[in-house]
Amino acid sequence: QVRLVESGGGSVPAGGSLRRACTASGYTFRTYCAGWFRQAPGKERERVATINSYSGKGYADFVKGRFAISLDSAQNPLSLQMNSLDPADTAMYSCAATYALGWCPTAAFSLWGQGPQVTVSA
Repeated sequence: QVRLVESGGGSVPAGGSLRRACTASGYTFRTYCAGWFRQAPGKERERVATINSYSGKGYADFVKGRFAISLDSAQNPLSLQMNSLDPADTAMYSCAATYALGWCPTAAFSLWGQGPQVTVSA
């Protein structure tokens, strides 16, 4: 059974940084498309960043230049470095994975982490 376990996150003041990491059991991030999503209270879930060996990295416009997604080949964690955080970034951030090769359609994300909260104070 595939399990995605997240670490990192928490609370920071505006302008601060946080790093989220996600490890997988029963799954290899490097083989398929994987990424990070977020959902703020009362809002729809948003796609934040994705990565795969075929199409590379992709970012939502609202995080470009501030967030970076990466894979650590040694330990298989999927990471999200979040810099220049703004209160508008406050949300539950979840790692997610697919069995998709090539492109990363949102509908293909079927494996999810537990998504601890990230809170950015003004």
